[in-house]
Amino acid sequence: MMGCKSKQAVAKRSELSPIALTEIPDAQKNRVAALGKQVLNTCNTSTFIPFKKSEATPKVIKNMTIDRLTKTCLKFRLKYGDFKDLKLMEVYQITSDKTMIYRFKALYEKKIANKELRITLNQNNQIAAVKSDDWADTFHLELPKK
Repeated sequence: MMGCKSKQAVAKRSELSPIALTEIPDAQKNRVAALGKQVLNTCNTSTFIPFKKSEATPKVIKNMTIDRLTKTCLKFRLKYGDFKDLKLMEVYQITSDKTMIYRFKALYEKKIANKELRITLNQNNQIAAVKSDDWADTFHLELPKK
């Protein structure tokens, strides 16, 4: 779908730790899910409420535009139908900088849709990256190429 990153994640595999969903406060899980739904509901409504400075980094705010979302949404609606909901599947933490990576399964009208919405929160609880991709049961963090 889209990729709005303030910087590419730099982490060694040993720095990536899964976090049990029960360890994360419901308020935080609900907040991240609401922000993800805000992005994906743009495809249903053609209206995007921009993120506030408290919700996302300046780079994400700058890159997350209605024009970019609309282009992506057109493709997604044709292929998958309307966006229905998000299901939180797992959360990881990069231990070196306390970045949290939330992996959601995005649910669409057509059952063929098997999409992931990944939201990365920095240590200030701001969205530092939003990425949509095909769902994979095994999580892979993209490491920079050397």
